[in-house]
Amino acid sequence: MNAERLRDNLEAVRCRIAEAARRSGRDPASVTLVAVTKRNPPEQVRPLVELGALDLGENYPQELWKKVEALADLPARWHLIGHLQGNKARKTLSMVRMIHAVDSLKLLQALDAMAAEAVEPPAVCLQVNTSSEAAKHGWSPSSILEDADAIAGCRWVPIVGLMTMAALGTTAETARPSFVLLRRLRDDLRARTGLPLEHLSMGMSNDFETAVEEGATLVRIGSALFEGVAP
Repeated sequence: MNAERLRDNLEAVRCRIAEAARRSGRDPASVTLVAVTKRNPPEQVRPLVELGALDLGENYPQELWKKVEALADLPARWHLIGHLQGNKARKTLSMVRMIHAVDSLKLLQALDAMAAEAVEPPAVCLQVNTSSEAAKHGWSPSSILEDADAIAGCRWVPIVGLMTMAALGTTAETARPSFVLLRRLRDDLRARTGLPLEHLSMGMSNDFETAVEEGATLVRIGSALFEGVAP
């Protein structure tokens, strides 16, 4: 494994986040890098945490469970960033700091019921399909506003923001409308529910600078960190 390349990649990504934040008049500290560990074994993730990247994102619950166990000695903060099936929710709940892709009212209400029994339930972001792609999970922009009262009625699970992914094949610039839409939906939902909704989870390796310019507080980056790292 090329540890020096990993260090350089991490520093480059952090610098790009900071520059994008400054361009939009924001404090770089307001943006959290979530390092996506998908397809990378624990032995490649460990040095990343040792370099200070403590927020780790995994797409699949089963992979998350394995990595949480393998890296239990490290001060990592785990995020589930992919789809969560209801039958995997209870086990996952106790392992993560945040669930980014709560994609339906049914799942949100199930998590809320589980959170009522938890000592410290994870925060959640609500996934919105801002690109209107049939293959993507999430509320439509109109349906999440229609569900505002039901969302506000969830009292136990901390609902902290919204999440989206730009359309497949977009460039950093053509992804911008998805990020603008999510920010506007967040503002509308905040007004309707009274929830602070301080987080916008949006932006990946190919478009995270645009996402930061449009208000992202959580960026989910994998390939830009691990490029050239594997032996």
